[in-house]
Amino acid sequence: MIICISGLSGSGKNAVGAEVAKLLGLRVVDPTFKTIAAKQKMTLMEFHRKAEHEHSIDRHFDAHLVAEAKRGNCVVTTWLGPWMVKDADIRVWLYAPREVRARRVAGRDAMSQEQALAHINDRDESNHHRYNEVYKINIYDHSGFELVINTEKFVPAQTAQIIAAAARAVGGKKAKIAAKKIRKGKKNKKR
Repeated sequence: MIICISGLSGSGKNAVGAEVAKLLGLRVVDPTFKTIAAKQKMTLMEFHRKAEHEHSIDRHFDAHLVAEAKRGNCVVTTWLGPWMVKDADIRVWLYAPREVRARRVAGRDAMSQEQALAHINDRDESNHHRYNEVYKINIYDHSGFELVINTEKFVPAQTAQIIAAAARAVGGKKAKIAAKKIRKGKKNKKR
């Protein structure tokens, strides 16, 4: 089972993904630009600006992500996971209004509400522009997603329960299809 969870800054990707992984006994795949930026002694937005000009950064990052996801049985909590991991069983978009996301980021990253709002606006647009330029992916198009959840309405544990229920339903359906194919194959061998 591979579940890919995405959303804009402050939507709850990591918190929800960790809860889903616990509920379903899956590992979490959550590489972040924040980690890479820190290793390079850069701020997150400095690293974003660098990635805007050096597309190899995204390509390398996403190739690593895809390789990790291919090992299976995981919850991927990155911006592009749902688009990059082609064999994902469930793609989830987490939504929250801009002001809610800014409040979360302000609390998480010790910023004022105004700083957080400017930060998420800048980051969201940087990612939108960059992903469209590098991959022709529009992160505002969720038509290929199985679930879109407003995380303003649910705490992470509740959102995780919704996703886990969907995963169990999809997993059960896939198991039934596989069993049917096996039975059909055995009948054909008897002939």
